[in-house]
Amino acid sequence: MKKYNLITATILAAGLVGCGVQNTQTSAVAQTSVSAPGAPGEAPFWAYAGKTGIGTSFEQYQNGHYSDDAPTAKVSKVWFSIAKGMITETMFGLIHQAQIKDMQFVVVGKDFTVTEADDLDVTIDYLYKDDKGRPLSLAYKVVSKDKQGRFSLEKHIFTDPDGQSLFVRSIFNTQLDGVKAYVTVNPYINNNGLDDFAKTTEQGLVAWQGDNYLSLQGAQPFKQTSVGFTGVSDGLSQLKTTQQLTRVYKTTGEQSGNVSLLAELGEIGKNSQFDLSLSFGNNQQASFKEGQATLAKGYQAVLDNYNGKGEALGWQDYLQSLAPLTSMSEQTADNGKLLYTSAMVLKAQEDKTHAGALIASLSNPWGETVSAKTGSTGYKAVWVRDFYQVAMAFMALGDTATAKTAFEYLEKVQVNSKTQGNNGDTGWFLQKTHVDGELEWVGVQLDQTAMPIMLAWKLHQADVLSDAELTDWYTRMLKPAADFLVDGGRAKILWNDMQITPPATQQERWEEQAGYSPSTTAAVVAGLITAADIAKMAGDEVNAKRYLATAKSYNADIESMMFTTEGNLESNASDGEYFIRIGQDKDANSNTKINANNGRDGFNKKQILDGGFLELVRYGVRDALAPSIVKTLPEYDDETLTDNLQVKYSFEFTDGSGTFAGYRRYGNDGYGEDEVTGANYAQGGKNSPGQRGRVWPFFTGERGHYEIAAANANNTLDATKQQAIKNSYVKGLEQFANEGMMLPEQVWDGVGVNKAGYTLGEGTNSATPLAWTHAEYVKLVRSLSDKQLWDHYPVVTKALK
Repeated sequence: MKKYNLITATILAAGLVGCGVQNTQTSAVAQTSVSAPGAPGEAPFWAYAGKTGIGTSFEQYQNGHYSDDAPTAKVSKVWFSIAKGMITETMFGLIHQAQIKDMQFVVVGKDFTVTEADDLDVTIDYLYKDDKGRPLSLAYKVVSKDKQGRFSLEKHIFTDPDGQSLFVRSIFNTQLDGVKAYVTVNPYINNNGLDDFAKTTEQGLVAWQGDNYLSLQGAQPFKQTSVGFTGVSDGLSQLKTTQQLTRVYKTTGEQSGNVSLLAELGEIGKNSQFDLSLSFGNNQQASFKEGQATLAKGYQAVLDNYNGKGEALGWQDYLQSLAPLTSMSEQTADNGKLLYTSAMVLKAQEDKTHAGALIASLSNPWGETVSAKTGSTGYKAVWVRDFYQVAMAFMALGDTATAKTAFEYLEKVQVNSKTQGNNGDTGWFLQKTHVDGELEWVGVQLDQTAMPIMLAWKLHQADVLSDAELTDWYTRMLKPAADFLVDGGRAKILWNDMQITPPATQQERWEEQAGYSPSTTAAVVAGLITAADIAKMAGDEVNAKRYLATAKSYNADIESMMFTTEGNLESNASDGEYFIRIGQDKDANSNTKINANNGRDGFNKKQILDGGFLELVRYGVRDALAPSIVKTLPEYDDETLTDNLQVKYSFEFTDGSGTFAGYRRYGNDGYGEDEVTGANYAQGGKNSPGQRGRVWPFFTGERGHYEIAAANANNTLDATKQQAIKNSYVKGLEQFANEGMMLPEQVWDGVGVNKAGYTLGEGTNSATPLAWTHAEYVKLVRSLSDKQLWDHYPVVTKALK
């Protein structure tokens, strides 16, 4: 890089008119310096994880893939998120490759400076809706109002479906004179916040790292621009103290760091409007070219194409392709608003380079206290368990194409002889990976090995996979998985070196404990029985019998290993008989402790409840009225248990119509905010004993599914019962959604120090939107619409009779 000498000059930053607003005040003289001081800037952290909106363009598959050779323009690979009214992590390339931390507007008056990060009154809505208020695209309108009434800001946010740009329209209103608007962007090029460079150009502002470039341009030329190191020379401190830019910088020079871009938009008055593009490319010219093309098309053309109006293919077309939506909407309590949103949110969380790669959430949990010095995927990664839930939701929505493409993707994350670093046995599926298959976490979770088999069986039953296709996949992927569920093997990859002996799992569905788990075993039994059915169809009678016999053997031991008859919970509702969360030994009545985790000490296994036993009913391993299931419900629902062991919490509907149920993952859960200090989970990189896992909304859906199964078993699923389930479990999930209709991972349950000021039932800063929660809602609505469980396996029930 050319070495810059520090040169200073004095210029007059002309205060030009913006959108017809007369400039009544001359800008201050600003000194222009070439290189900004203060490298590397303040320590970088990710953005707030409680997103109220996410977005990207809808793109159509070409033969099961996303292709730039399609008849239309190239595939747009830009994703954005919104939190607290601000544009936050915006991704380009692969879905986990964040390019900015945030983009926010700044309003400066004669005696005040207000940023979007300050305390504004914020509302969010969708730009394109039908006559019932249901969103028809992931294009947003965000309105932020100054609490003192000095100004308002309205933002319209969407991507260019035919380019690599984020389009942002800002509309300011103020009755004050001499008020200016600025925009600032904090780049985190290539998914980290420390290694960036930045400079100003005649075209706009640019930041880069290696061959990854980001540019900020306006439909009108910026009045003044500057770059610098965040928290030191970024210009914001000047604006906050003097309401002027007294010094601007052309470049961040030779040193990289946490950089910021700042541009003056101009003076504002009534309906002052500025259109901006944030664009990406593999060199500076390409990045600017993308933004110029987006701005040249203009607001309406880009928005119409994004929405799918006219000949353009967009989100409206995707929704119209989902045949079950109309009938499913009748089983919602909000006329289908959350259902339409969920369909788009789930589709938006698919990578567009690796088609079918479905991530858990477009967020980094507790992001603002998580270091961004190095790259982090957060939840923008593949977990096969979450993946299965989402693929089944796509099936429920009628999107068989995405479900099939997702299934085919799974081969990428199965351990085989060529898996990097693998020196052990094969057939199991990796715990967590990047969308390109890069290893991240390598624990063995047997439910994640069973679920691809279950998904394949469902796809075949729905005629999405032909006999020939299923036979091929049986040989390539499903048989190795089923063999591992029978034989187990040595996991020897990266840090993991452990012998796995099913049905004991190295990790259950919460990724924290080894042993015998009802939820894991439910999936393993269902996986082996569906594998037996597939093997029989493929002509492999020997293994079909072996898989079935093993499934029956595992099934026969479920109660003895996981259902205690000598429970020691201090509960008036308990008779001492219930399913435990997990045990490391085969005797459900022993008093062994499970391991400490997430800052919480280990407890006697008989003290810890969770809802995993309900998965036995969902998959068909146990009848809804089986004694072991029915006997566990009182303990699971007991709200008089000591708080640390309590799982169920009741919440009130805002319309005064009663209460609904929410559930924690399990008693003694430590994956959440600290109840003593109110700090974020693992804030400062350390677990603390006060950490407390909160209520997870998708358990409301799991319990709703059980109620459908129980009503069917009792022959009581009539219109009255159906309405009752809709007005409790479906409506309860809808209430857990935030204003942007994003469903969270966790919500505030009212226990402990509430440092963040959450209201009861409001999503916390863990991860929003969580794909699993949206998927569970979709499946619950489909189950209620069909009057039977959507992801139930009749072949399992039949085999175990």
